[in-house]
Amino acid sequence: MAEFSWETRSPLHRALVAGPHGARGDAGVTLSEIRNFDLVQVMARRGKTAEMASAANAHFGVTAPETPKTAAAAEATLIWSGPDQFFVLSKGRHTVESLAPVFATSASLSDQSHARVLISISGTKARALLAKLSSIDLYPAAFPVGAAATTSMDHTSVTLWRGNDAPDGQAVFTVLVFSTFAESLWHTMLDSAAEYRVEIGHSEDLA
Repeated sequence: MAEFSWETRSPLHRALVAGPHGARGDAGVTLSEIRNFDLVQVMARRGKTAEMASAANAHFGVTAPETPKTAAAAEATLIWSGPDQFFVLSKGRHTVESLAPVFATSASLSDQSHARVLISISGTKARALLAKLSSIDLYPAAFPVGAAATTSMDHTSVTLWRGNDAPDGQAVFTVLVFSTFAESLWHTMLDSAAEYRVEIGHSEDLA
């Protein structure tokens, strides 16, 4: 029997080509993929929302988001993903196996690490790009640092949030999309941002 091994590849391994794209001049949008992360969805069981919240607070040291926003914990980010549920995003620190005892009686867990793709969007024209694809008001007063939303982009369901600003003060947005739709959405973003000039960064690991 022939021996073979599977090679793990990102859904964007063909589409993501580092370098400039679109119009000439200074880049108005920077796009990059964030790889090598653990993503666990935590969903309260019926009648167990308060117990789940208490368990999350005890484990992470922060209150899990109950409204569309994020919460920064030690070596993890908690991201609202709908009523009575949230994502735990980390780099090898919080997995389904490690969280199972924490939420044993209050929540169901789902490993989404290989089912989703993370795309980082920044630059002076980041909001202009996103305004073409989503109806969410992303200006600072309406969507400050830590805000999150479950929305659609180009008919594709995504989770969107605003992280800490870049060193130059520009807003940084992260889009979480199902792997099967990632390449299509990536090309849509490139086409929509071409007029602003896009700088495509190399894939980077979750910090």
